[in-house]
Amino acid sequence: MPTLSLPLAACALATCAAALPLSARQDADGGEWRHYGGDKASTKYSPLDQIDGKNVGQLELAWSWASIDDEIEPKVRGAGHFKATPVMVGGRLYFTTSLQQVVAVDAGTGESIWVHDPKVYAEGRPVNSGFQHRGVEYWSDGERERLFVANGLRQLLSLDARTGELDPAFGQGGVVDTTVGLARPIARPNEYGHNAPPIVCAGTIVLGSIVSDGPTRKTMPPGDVRGYDPVTGALRWTFHTVPQEGEHGNETWENGSWREAGNTNVWSMLSCDDELGYVYLPLSTPTNDWYGGHRLGDNLFAESLVALDARTGERKWHFQAVHHGLWDYDFPCAPNLVDITVDGKRIPAVAQVSKQGFTYVFDRRTGEPVWPIEERPVPQTRVPGERTSPTQPFPTKPPPFERQGFTLDDVIDFTPELRAEALKILEEYELGPIFTPPSVVGENGKKAVLMLPSAAGGANWRGAAIDPETGVLFVPSMTLAMELGVGLADPARSEFTYVYAASFLPKGPQGLPLTKPPYGRITAIDLNRGEHLWQVADGPGPQDHPAIAHLDMPNLGNSSHGVLSNGGLLLTKTLLFAIQAKLDESTLLRQGKEGWIRAYDKQTGAKVWEREVVPTPHGSPMTYSHGGKQYLVVAAGGMVQPAQLLAFALP
Repeated sequence: MPTLSLPLAACALATCAAALPLSARQDADGGEWRHYGGDKASTKYSPLDQIDGKNVGQLELAWSWASIDDEIEPKVRGAGHFKATPVMVGGRLYFTTSLQQVVAVDAGTGESIWVHDPKVYAEGRPVNSGFQHRGVEYWSDGERERLFVANGLRQLLSLDARTGELDPAFGQGGVVDTTVGLARPIARPNEYGHNAPPIVCAGTIVLGSIVSDGPTRKTMPPGDVRGYDPVTGALRWTFHTVPQEGEHGNETWENGSWREAGNTNVWSMLSCDDELGYVYLPLSTPTNDWYGGHRLGDNLFAESLVALDARTGERKWHFQAVHHGLWDYDFPCAPNLVDITVDGKRIPAVAQVSKQGFTYVFDRRTGEPVWPIEERPVPQTRVPGERTSPTQPFPTKPPPFERQGFTLDDVIDFTPELRAEALKILEEYELGPIFTPPSVVGENGKKAVLMLPSAAGGANWRGAAIDPETGVLFVPSMTLAMELGVGLADPARSEFTYVYAASFLPKGPQGLPLTKPPYGRITAIDLNRGEHLWQVADGPGPQDHPAIAHLDMPNLGNSSHGVLSNGGLLLTKTLLFAIQAKLDESTLLRQGKEGWIRAYDKQTGAKVWEREVVPTPHGSPMTYSHGGKQYLVVAAGGMVQPAQLLAFALP
């Protein structure tokens, strides 16, 4: 039977990684799940071990909760996938539905306790990703218990966690209008909003935003990050992600382009070190994603990791991963905070995984790279009016966890016939290393550049999980090629000279991908050494495709682009849990009607359990202990499927 060649380290996780204190998890509680990522360090880790490799196969459905979205009349069209990850505090789960209702349920039974409906759906479809939402932030000062929720109505809500009622002392009757104080007013409601939870860091609510990335006009809303008082809702500070006049980085927006540049927002989750008082911002691409002739220069703080003093909004340090971005390679997930030991030296670190397949590791106090990051020459643009950076940053450690750039060595080779068919298709494309810039569609008879990883990653919003006891990071990713090409814009529809004009996904031989497997993978990286420990193909992939079924292939890994990198990881004392949508075999990209929850041995990557789940799971899983029992919970369904919260436990 053919085998997949995956990089493995010579040592096992248990013997390579030094035991470390849990100082990065300052707010963690062993039995609860108090924040979106488990804790403010976004470890997605729980020390619970009632469920382990010996009994995980006995897990059964303990309770389920049917989404109240289905009860809204008249029915709301376009409700998205149920992607929330609940928090669990004091025997209650708190979460948001696809239509952005806020819910509290009993952690032992799944029975609803209260519901708060801000009626986000009454305005119409929210910006970009539509009707979906990822969760809430829990906060308490010892007297008050509050849930902070940012939604598609451009609101920051403060809800009493006990009753679900708005806090009348916060903002205007419990609501803050998040458009107030933006560097530029929004022109239309559906171009700005929120679908990720804020974070409370050093006593301040820190809030990002989601901004429309449709290439219509240059003056899109800016991605200003704001800090609010958790008691009153008063605005404490604003950090301009596009530096204004006199601010650090303003000169990287040439010809005064900082005056109109938008986006450059934090659309994903945030991380916090309460002891330092620092909040860590993963920033995205400026307007627009694929052409920057109107914004020449490196464009700080786009596609950067920025550390702010959460009390004042002062920038402490930053690192830009992409200069003058043209690839939609925004940082898509919260960075992970962990203490590691490198060459005998203890380092409080922050690790940021990326769509490019890189893991950038810094001292989270100073921003100093743990291992050198080199500026290396990259291919240059031929698009008229455009100017690319001559170099881009490349970490020397750890190695990339994804295939980068597209060469003939990457072409599918299950059979000579399939490879020949793929090579014929590739004659229509330009190939090159990572950071090859967009081409003009049709130039030299080529459709576009083939970009790998795609703008969907590599890593995406599900991010990485990290073991605070060992300093080992686990990251799910996908290998998916994308067409990268621009064309002249229609002046009646866009203010830009060029806009994206390719077909996004190239068609491979007989519907198979153009690249070799694995198409979805999980990689374990020892951050103490900067080395890969193991890598596994996650999911069967197209192994049953008629063109290769006779080859009896092992797991090929699922590309999950069809559901935008659905779900993420959960790490416990002994296990790594992952969820995945099942492929529709007719397209190999869209989801089927089922999915899986899997458990891997975190030391070896060996799969120890798999359960098929209906409806398809989409939210990142979480775990908690209640009444002496450990539960595993995941959000599933939505869109064409009933949305449910599923809780599993041992008999």
